[in-house]
Amino acid sequence: MTHLLIPREWRPGEARVAATPETVQRLTARGLKFHVEAGAGAASGFSDEDYSRSGARITEPGNGVWGEVDGVLCVQPPPPELLERLRTGALLAGLLSPYRAQELVELLNRRQVSALALELLPRISRAQSMDVLSSQANIAGYKAVLLAAAALDRYVPMLMTAAGTIQPARALILGAGVAGLQALATARRLGAVVVVSDVRAAACEQVESLGGRFLSPPEQEPAPAEQGGYAQAASEAFLTPTW
Repeated sequence: MTHLLIPREWRPGEARVAATPETVQRLTARGLKFHVEAGAGAASGFSDEDYSRSGARITEPGNGVWGEVDGVLCVQPPPPELLERLRTGALLAGLLSPYRAQELVELLNRRQVSALALELLPRISRAQSMDVLSSQANIAGYKAVLLAAAALDRYVPMLMTAAGTIQPARALILGAGVAGLQALATARRLGAVVVVSDVRAAACEQVESLGGRFLSPPEQEPAPAEQGGYAQAASEAFLTPTW
């Protein structure tokens, strides 16, 4: 039987957890065995009792189970002192920021631990259910508008009062990717007038379908495009100011 560990995230401000009790229950039914560190899901609203009822075993953070499990599912890489305990052949899966993780790569190589950086999963139909970047960007776009609305010193929607009419707030969103489109939809639901700009002229249709006004990019060639579901970097010629 494969044993997996869900650790308690250690970075300050990190409120996510690698697996919910529902996920644990579903995978336990397929023959996996889960160890969940005490308090791992507390910041996400999941108690230790929730995980226990889902079939997981609750363990104390940083105990000897790290050297016994077959894999660790994490949101962000655990600290080096815990990764050093993993046995040879174990698996680490999570958002590992692989392009800036030289020390992490060296540690995993030395311990002969395999790793799956989920942010590198290709955006294809077969991997759609594992597209963590899109799901997190969706949440980020939604939350960004709520934070902006809370910090705004006026109402967002148009309000008609006895003292007169308050015009709706105007929002500018830069980028019409997953986060930008969710921000647009959220701002529109709050009643704002939204303008969206993107270097890809093809994003105009998506923006207008959600009720936003598209601010066209500079008409320069070659214009940025996208490949494999990801926007390509703009060329130097496109970025060069024309004024």
